Amino acid sequence: MSPQMELVAITLDCPDPAALAAFYQQATGFEPHPKSDADFAGLTRADGLFIGFQRVEDYRAPSWPDQVVPQQLHLCFAVGEDLDEAEARLLELGAGKPDLQAGGDKWRVLTDPAGHPFCITTR
Repeated sequence: MSPQMELVAITLDCPDPAALAAFYQQATGFEPHPKSDADFAGLTRADGLFIGFQRVEDYRAPSWPDQVVPQQLHLCFAVGEDLDEAEARLLELGAGKPDLQAGGDKWRVLTDPAGHPFCITTR
């Protein structure tokens, strides 16, 4: 049997690592990584999962749902039972909401302040 891989980190390109880390820190409660700086910021969950944000010059935000600039990946977050409440909180934190919403009452697609699409869903 081949060894299984354990996901330990996810890193997103962005124009402003500190700002994007602040958005996700408020949204998730992950702890800021002590070695974050202007070019790379990170957040760590209690179990060790790390989300990193790296500065990329000439960053172009994904253009979901069209693929003029592909999304390349998206994150999914379970938010409890009330999608409306979670969506409202994330919008207050600076998330965007694309017009296309195919998930109905099962999930919503939002975008972080750097334009990366992410989904919220009930548990």
